[in-house]
Amino acid sequence: MDAPPLQLDGAEQRVVTPSERVGEGTRRVLEMLESILASGGLVLLRDSVEWEGRSLLKALIKKSVLCGEQVHILGCEVSEEEFREGFDVSINSQLVYHDLFRDPLNWSKTGEALPGGALGALKAMYRRPDPGPVIIALDSLSWLLLHLPCTTLCQTLHTLSHQDTCSGDTSPVARVCVLGLLHEELHGPGPMGALSSLAQTEVTLSGTASQTSAHILYRRPRQRPTHKIQWFSILPDFSVDLQGGPPLESQPHPHPDTPLVDPTTHLTFNLHLSKKEKEAKDSLTLPFQFSSEKQQALLCPGSGQATSHIFYEPDAYDDPDQEDPDDDLDI
Repeated sequence: MDAPPLQLDGAEQRVVTPSERVGEGTRRVLEMLESILASGGLVLLRDSVEWEGRSLLKALIKKSVLCGEQVHILGCEVSEEEFREGFDVSINSQLVYHDLFRDPLNWSKTGEALPGGALGALKAMYRRPDPGPVIIALDSLSWLLLHLPCTTLCQTLHTLSHQDTCSGDTSPVARVCVLGLLHEELHGPGPMGALSSLAQTEVTLSGTASQTSAHILYRRPRQRPTHKIQWFSILPDFSVDLQGGPPLESQPHPHPDTPLVDPTTHLTFNLHLSKKEKEAKDSLTLPFQFSSEKQQALLCPGSGQATSHIFYEPDAYDDPDQEDPDDDLDI
């Protein structure tokens, strides 16, 4: 079998093997996922009807588990079986799942429901015996907004994502990152603005017909916000495949189905010029435009040219009084 073609890298003409290309791609994927999780605090994953965000949420969860971090999941919108689907056994065994989907209001009285409902489940995550890095995934914030007052949820998220020490313990928490999946089309500008002001990182999903883009907004303490766009696809095992993005002409427009309309179609006058009219316009010398000949004639009059003078004779009704020019109006 023929060996796969090798690629030359840069000006040094170094041979890049296929394994090195795979390693470079893996490094870039890890950098993207780590940049989203690095700041800790609240990370908003904003999706829509066209671009779902649960796959990216699960990709971030998988990356965190592989890095040895604790991962707590508060499941509200889908069942635990559906959420765990796609993860292998090694990943699922490391997830701490809090099921709020099966019986959110504790109507069954079986003891399986979380005590205190959604708010009690969030507050229960304050106390953890292990002070290591923790990832808390909320699936989803939209569900919580429908069942909790916005102010209460924002206060709880602020407390949850800014834990300096474990409750009842003096051991410092290395990093707490709250991943909140938010369906932005379900909420008005008030709740969206409140949650956005709390977030250290916002990821807004969009894209084209074949590729997904993540518009990532970073808010670092004492730094200016920065913005980055990543094009990617999510594989069935929730690995991320970074892509270069589509060409400019294929990127979506705000209203791709709206036909272009000429704004001069129904005017009562003509804004377009014919070829002869354009030639006449270009050859026209405007009054305030001085040709070189005219400038010379005005600035350097010849000896034989007559000069003009203005002679003024005061009229009998002229008013020479400069202090009271309107004295003729006095009655």
